[in-house]
Amino acid sequence: MAWPFFRVSISSTSVDYDKKEIQWNAKQIIGLLITFSLCVAGLYFISAKLFNLAAVMLKIDLFAFGGGFASLPLMLHEIVMNRGWLDSKTFMDGIALGQVTPGPIIITATFVGYLVYGLLGAIVATIAILTPSFFMVITIAPFFDRLKNSVHFMRAIDGIFASFVGLLLFVCIKFAMAVPWDVIRILLGLTALTALLRKVDILYIVPVGAVISVFIL
Repeated sequence: MAWPFFRVSISSTSVDYDKKEIQWNAKQIIGLLITFSLCVAGLYFISAKLFNLAAVMLKIDLFAFGGGFASLPLMLHEIVMNRGWLDSKTFMDGIALGQVTPGPIIITATFVGYLVYGLLGAIVATIAILTPSFFMVITIAPFFDRLKNSVHFMRAIDGIFASFVGLLLFVCIKFAMAVPWDVIRILLGLTALTALLRKVDILYIVPVGAVISVFIL
């Protein structure tokens, strides 16, 4: 298996590493990390607001274990509840936009950055929300085969996933409270839930729901 910064040769009995290559590539990773850290620090002198935006997005991605949707509770807490940059309705619009546009759900960070600090804010938020995952992948991925065989590591991952189920449930309740429910919206929500349970691709569900909403709601 080849990775951009590591090369790992895996056999059934042992894992052989090219020590010189790993040492060199570790220097590359450290160099990238230092460069990125200096860029983030530089933002503080350019604009404290952009620095705070980058810091929030870095923290969200750093603790969003379990995929893009796991970032939503953290985004809701930091952006809506803690800092008040957006209200719940606007944040929901950003998530919907992230669903109907190409890319992962965390691209909602671009929407948030743009609304808060314009085009430059969108660029800063996008880079910041993707960077921690990038460094984690290039650092941990070559050793993941060994980590996943660790009982303690897998138990920790299971515990993290369980906690995020509760966080996602909180987000679901929070969003449900922001929707002006009526009979049509209830039917639309139940239909979408049924389609998901029947494993209909979400790429069909979201556009169809949008079209229906335009002509009915």
